[in-house]
Amino acid sequence: MNDENWKKEFMELKTNLKPYQIKLLEEGPQSNSQTLMLSDMWLEWKDLVAKRELNKIGKYSDIDDPWEGKKQTCSLNRSAIDEQFLQFVQPLH
Repeated sequence: MNDENWKKEFMELKTNLKPYQIKLLEEGPQSNSQTLMLSDMWLEWKDLVAKRELNKIGKYSDIDDPWEGKKQTCSLNRSAIDEQFLQFVQPLH
């Protein structure tokens, strides 16, 4: 993500831009309302780039999801846990 060439990248990402949007990106704003339109396009570009980066991360992620339905059961019951704990802790009298 490079803010210096965002206009060019935005035009590549959004192929359905209207002619006035392309002109605004190429020539720059001439009024306050055009500045607001250009800001909206910049925010849209930031959103598109962020989504693209998140998709890249998601595709190459090898992390197992612990909530996928894999049930893990504890092999110790409560009394076994208490006995193991008492081996390390001296009870107070």
